[in-house]
Amino acid sequence: MDFVSVRNGPIELNVALAGNGPLIVCVHGFPELWYSWRHQIEYFAARGYSVAALDVRGYGKSSSPHEIPDYTLRCIASDVAAVIDHLGKGKAILFGHDWGAPIVWHTCLLHPDKVAAVAGLSVPFFPRGAAPFLEIMKTIYKGRFFYQIYFQPEGVAEAELERDVGSSLRKMYFAASGDAPLNKWLEPKPANAKLLDGFIDPAPYPTWMSANDLKVYIDAFKSSGFRGPINRYRAQVLDYSDLAELAGKKITQPSCFIAGERDLVRSFVPGTDLFANPGIACADFRGATILPGIGHWVQQEAPIETNNALATFLCGL
Repeated sequence: MDFVSVRNGPIELNVALAGNGPLIVCVHGFPELWYSWRHQIEYFAARGYSVAALDVRGYGKSSSPHEIPDYTLRCIASDVAAVIDHLGKGKAILFGHDWGAPIVWHTCLLHPDKVAAVAGLSVPFFPRGAAPFLEIMKTIYKGRFFYQIYFQPEGVAEAELERDVGSSLRKMYFAASGDAPLNKWLEPKPANAKLLDGFIDPAPYPTWMSANDLKVYIDAFKSSGFRGPINRYRAQVLDYSDLAELAGKKITQPSCFIAGERDLVRSFVPGTDLFANPGIACADFRGATILPGIGHWVQQEAPIETNNALATFLCGL
């Protein structure tokens, strides 16, 4: 595996690269790294693809601008477009997980000619709603804790998570996994609670995340901190007006959706299954794969099943 640097204006992106052939670009979510795609890089590079997995801006060895407006979906989609241009001669297949899913969905909308196909993991494509997502969540979670609301004041979540980076990451990864009690991440807490309140630091740790794997993440976040990653949540407020021209637009590229049965995203809205119809705003939807017993970190918790689902999607293109 090689590492290359891709520039997008002032932003420098660290990109892991392996294989030769049509380009797949993999985009991770919170709080992760290019490394979250290690199983997919190896698998698809061996099957005739070039696979590029970037550290999203704010993470790892990529640039970490300080200001919140630098983390809008438009800005980060332009990073993905820059990687496509640099490594794929202007065309690529996109895989995105967690925040990486909205990033690749919006790369499809903002740079349609650059995307041949798209797979979203854990977060379906949600078209523009009647109000900003965060405002809807403030109504739903009125009087109780919701982590994305907690992330809004600058410096608060950073201070909590950076106090002990290793413990923070272990607790977050476990809480959102299929090994934790269902929806542990969303369990009711007072509005003034902190993210990690009530989270578990298990021993032994689930086998899908080894001590060496954890060390890769811990070392990276000790170096880069959490401001950049959390700024993506803060920039949601700007996305709603910034992307107004996309209202009513569907994903036109061939698309699919993959997630774990026990993913917390599924239960963001109490009483509603957000995975019930993940292709509703996709014009060429090739199907959904929901993996039994698996949590939020689907491509790490169930790499074989995830790779099989992705390979089936690619074979159908």
